[in-house]
Amino acid sequence: MEKEKKQGFFSVLKQELVRGLSPYRSRSNTPIRRKNQTNTNTDTSSIRSMSLTPLIEGPEPNGSENKDLKRVGSGLGQWMKEQLSLAPPLSYKRSDLRLLLGVMAAPLAPIHVSVSQPLPLLSIKDIPIETSSAQYILQQYIAASGGLKLQNSIKNAYAMGKMTMVASEFETATRVVKNRSASKCAESGGFVLWQMNPDMWYVELAVGGSKVHAGCNGKLVWRHTPWLGAHTAKGPVRPLRRALQGLDPRTTASMFADAKCTGEKNINGEDCFILKLCTDPETLKARSEAPAEIIRHVLFGYFSQKTGLLVHIEDSHLTRIQPNGGDAVYWETTINSFLSDYRPVEGIMIAHSGHSVVTLFRFGEMAMSHTKTKMEEAWTIDEVAFNVPGLSVDCFIPPADLRTDSVSEACEFPQDDSGRNSLAFHRAKVVALDNSHSCGVENMMFMPSCG
Repeated sequence: MEKEKKQGFFSVLKQELVRGLSPYRSRSNTPIRRKNQTNTNTDTSSIRSMSLTPLIEGPEPNGSENKDLKRVGSGLGQWMKEQLSLAPPLSYKRSDLRLLLGVMAAPLAPIHVSVSQPLPLLSIKDIPIETSSAQYILQQYIAASGGLKLQNSIKNAYAMGKMTMVASEFETATRVVKNRSASKCAESGGFVLWQMNPDMWYVELAVGGSKVHAGCNGKLVWRHTPWLGAHTAKGPVRPLRRALQGLDPRTTASMFADAKCTGEKNINGEDCFILKLCTDPETLKARSEAPAEIIRHVLFGYFSQKTGLLVHIEDSHLTRIQPNGGDAVYWETTINSFLSDYRPVEGIMIAHSGHSVVTLFRFGEMAMSHTKTKMEEAWTIDEVAFNVPGLSVDCFIPPADLRTDSVSEACEFPQDDSGRNSLAFHRAKVVALDNSHSCGVENMMFMPSCG
């Protein structure tokens, strides 16, 4: 029965893609009939029967009021609305959700990589032991993930999943406030990810009623958020970090091609080799923009000695902001992602679940002025497919209202409480939770925004 459902899902997906569907545009004359229409409780089988193009907001095409016919691309959106309608009301402000989405929705990898570039051959002559060890570990990872020949045969890929996000802890120099109702306050949602060689990707993510989407056409990276609109990202074209979380072994191997082995560590009871990758100064400079300067960006990969697979990623970057006439403020963002539930999909090992812990640490010259925010994200992968027929470069065209000026990564952090586009810095303040039923923190600090 499960096999028949999966075949039905891919049959619908293939038909729609052959018609030339784009993740950014819908076709009004290609409606999809949703199965299990009488079932009010959406389950996994009904999700799989929906159209899987990213969310598209708006009325039904041609003014149709037929409830059995859903606009192409609205299936996941309808599911999201149903889930949100069942969720308990949240008491914290929308700016808290913005903090989650601004940091965790669509972060990019540290450096530019391309799957079209060959991986370095394993060599032990005239190179440091740290480099040759890293190459050997990557060879084991490639073999464990399905083999280089099979991975090179992948021309495009698709993935869909669900997630929850929550801000779980807030700290100042004098107190720590933990969200005791984190499980009740978690924002739920889902995402759709498309990838195509060379270096093209598109992701659409909807959480808590807000939507963020981003993409790359191989030449530029663009992003659209409710608070900044559509804009290009500064710096070179880089992969989506979410794809490195067990969804794209070939890009992950390319990312660590120049890494060095720095030792071993036990991660959740599993002995792992550690590969370290540092972003070069030229890339950091290209990603910076006054008054925000990215000082460093380091990526650690933890590869299991038992299975050869990637089980943990630690991503850390430090930004220095120097406003005119003001004291410098530093922001350190650390994302620790744990990957699990590896299962083969068409011979490629894919991590079907994971958990990330994000720490946003703000500090300055005054020792008592630091603040720390801890956020968490958990996700599961529902569908993965490779070499989807009909997917073309048209699916990765940037939005028409894209701003030509680039925006630095510092601007992706949330604005201050007033929502003003300024570089004014506001002293952090955290107010304790009123009671165990309170889900938020009032008037918490935010990083300044850029226009």
